[in-house]
Amino acid sequence: MTGPSATRARIDERARDKFSAKRTELALATLHTLAELGYARTSLREIAQNSEYSHGVLHYYFSDKLDLIAHAVRQYEAVCVTRYDDVVDAATDADGLRKAFGDNYFGTLVADAPIHRLWYDLRNQSLFDDAFRADVLDIEARREEMIWRVVTRYCELLDGQPVLDSATAYLLLDGIFQRALLHHLAGDDAEVDAARIRLAAVFEVLAGR
Repeated sequence: MTGPSATRARIDERARDKFSAKRTELALATLHTLAELGYARTSLREIAQNSEYSHGVLHYYFSDKLDLIAHAVRQYEAVCVTRYDDVVDAATDADGLRKAFGDNYFGTLVADAPIHRLWYDLRNQSLFDDAFRADVLDIEARREEMIWRVVTRYCELLDGQPVLDSATAYLLLDGIFQRALLHHLAGDDAEVDAARIRLAAVFEVLAGR
């Protein structure tokens, strides 16, 4: 394509790219506000009141709070699903991998607790609202793959194979994480410490030891 039509196509594409980039910028910038307010108490107006962006700007780039929340969580999870890749790549023995994974696992539980809370809030809401159910299922699938990379590498370092499938492994580790998050938010450090022990035990189970 050449001439005016090609020029118009390039202009339109640049405009779409700028619009998409601005959506991502706004979603990430308001993510912590979303996490503090939670799904039920959040509206675009309330997000605007707690951020540097006006309600008009947010409403221009997002149709409603579902659109903004789903986009924000997608952007955050795009980074999260590679969080343990360096740990897996650097591992030379199973115990070292398990310890490094555990340190990262519980480190992010504390450092990013409000964001994780938002994720579980959104996941629960998707049981009732199908507007972002597909996004939640996609994120779940990528989180499962993330965990499976860790588990399979752990078992490889033990010269074995996982005795459970990837979905079961994910459910076990995610369950530990979610329960530990709840106790962390409640200020129960003893239960968070107990979760570390449970995590180590689950790795033993997954490896059939």
